[in-house]
Amino acid sequence: MSDYAKRRRMMVDTQVRPADVTKFPIIDAMLTVPREAFVPRDRMEAAYMSENIAIGGNRVILEPRTFAKMLDALALGNDDLVLDLGAGLGYSSAVIAHIAEAVVAVEDDEARLSEAESLLAEHHADNVILHGGALSEGAPEHGPYDAILIEGAVEEVPEAIIGQLKEGGRMACLFMEGTLGVVRIGYKLDGGMSWRFSFNASAPVIPGFEKARAFAL
Repeated sequence: MSDYAKRRRMMVDTQVRPADVTKFPIIDAMLTVPREAFVPRDRMEAAYMSENIAIGGNRVILEPRTFAKMLDALALGNDDLVLDLGAGLGYSSAVIAHIAEAVVAVEDDEARLSEAESLLAEHHADNVILHGGALSEGAPEHGPYDAILIEGAVEEVPEAIIGQLKEGGRMACLFMEGTLGVVRIGYKLDGGMSWRFSFNASAPVIPGFEKARAFAL
């Protein structure tokens, strides 16, 4: 077993399982996908640490515990179409591709998008569709989606994203409220969102997902 494979096993055994994530498809996917391949090369040694990994522009690859618990709360099935907003270098999409029927991965940085395309092809994630464009606009042409995962924190979710979720679909979001972060799972009911607390976590707010600021005269 390679050193990275040992670290991957340790990540699952010490960060994922103790967080009450026990669904076999998630465990299997996180044991299979080589996280070290999908992080910036100068951060490979940190790939399996319990921390968010910065990829530039206030964007991160979410720490394993946060990501796994979001997947667990979404309860993805093998017939789900998933929108992965802020796919970065493709790690999250590669994991979700093992669980869901198909993934639409949205990334707004051309260099990251190009690298993600190469990495996903190299690791045979053939059911991932890459989409370049503003994260706050999603990828409406491929929707509507059964589930949406946002890779980073938000202050509010743009209506354009909510509009791409199927009626009855669900969305995992990490809301930053000052210095506190709360992951909530939203369910689309009668065109609106009903949010339920899931767990606490933290990450930078993704550009484009900030709350509109009121101007004081």
